Amino acid sequence: MWRNRNVWIIISGEFIAGVGLWIGIIGNLEFMQERVPSDFVKSLILASGILAGIMASPLAGRMIDTYRKKTILLCSGFFRIISVLFMFIALAADSVAWMVVFLIAMQLSAAFYFPALQAAIPLIVKENELLAVNGAHMNAGTLARIAGTAIGGSLLLFLSLPMLYLCSIFAYILLFIFTFFLRIDESPGRAGQKADAKKERGFQEVMPAIKSRPAILMTLIIVLMPLLMIGGFNLIVINISEIYGDPSVKGLVYTTEGISFMLGAYFVKKISARRSPFAILGFFSLLMSLGEILLFFVHFKILLFLSFVLFGFSIGCIFPTAATIFQTKMPKEYHGRFFSFRNMLERIGFQVVLLGTGFLLDTIGLPCMVLIYGSLSLLITVLFSAKLRKKGAKQEAGMLRF
Repeated sequence: MWRNRNVWIIISGEFIAGVGLWIGIIGNLEFMQERVPSDFVKSLILASGILAGIMASPLAGRMIDTYRKKTILLCSGFFRIISVLFMFIALAADSVAWMVVFLIAMQLSAAFYFPALQAAIPLIVKENELLAVNGAHMNAGTLARIAGTAIGGSLLLFLSLPMLYLCSIFAYILLFIFTFFLRIDESPGRAGQKADAKKERGFQEVMPAIKSRPAILMTLIIVLMPLLMIGGFNLIVINISEIYGDPSVKGLVYTTEGISFMLGAYFVKKISARRSPFAILGFFSLLMSLGEILLFFVHFKILLFLSFVLFGFSIGCIFPTAATIFQTKMPKEYHGRFFSFRNMLERIGFQVVLLGTGFLLDTIGLPCMVLIYGSLSLLITVLFSAKLRKKGAKQEAGMLRF
């Protein structure tokens, strides 16, 4: 696997672009923190871009299944570079409205880029290598998040916000160059494309394919649960730093969660041969829920970081496992539309959670909010596991037998 140049290109590109992305996110948070006092209004601003991504998802799915995935990656990568220019206008005009334009452009690019990348990975590696590649790819993104937040936070001490976004755009340019060197076998037999691909009906064909494959439907439900925390993660981190009155706590939280995520992705690779993927999903969903509930004790620093250790480690096990299930159980001719559909579901979840997080932080505060989120995650996991037992799916899924 490590002799495959495409793997190195994807992982290296993910790291470089991820650093640029998180440097930009640090800039976004700083820009809003200075101009927008309300957490709910911050969530509305962030949600504006997500809504644009949701609307673009059906078109993105059809295009990914119709055209070459490398072409989609290059076009979306170029548009991402252009989108950063809107943030320079926002800075020059001191305008939150232009920041909204920037967020919309970024999310439109992501609506095409990430589903295309997920559909491309099964075309560049063997099936038995998918879990390892998914884990390595997600770890590269996590390392980038740690490095990007650390670099972004450090640069803010002696550089202006425009210089921060200049670093970000430079990273996106490098990713665009890296993408040129990808070699993807997209012949009809390999990519699963149909001769009448242009006549495909988008998500109308994907839904029956999902319903006829219970493994995919079960996994979709499980992977939506972490969104309760991830959707409002940046707002939660800002709130924690305000509780402690220490901006450096933001970097420590991101780093703790990121390192735990990487350890989880490494751990799940070691146990995947001995445990059912659904056993892994079920067990770590329970562990994730406990991590969320533990954040109720946010004023105790040890418990605060233990909460993010549990949460990061759990989703580090859940996400690579889920990605592998999707890539292997869903036929390749549906990959573009399926990953766009999944992307749309996640964005809808992000939007709802983001708005809810902003509202709850303003009204009931962080401790009560995470208690609600954690209890809801725990309830869904337990009910879902009980439903599987009742339907006799225990042997196939083994969710509670870890």
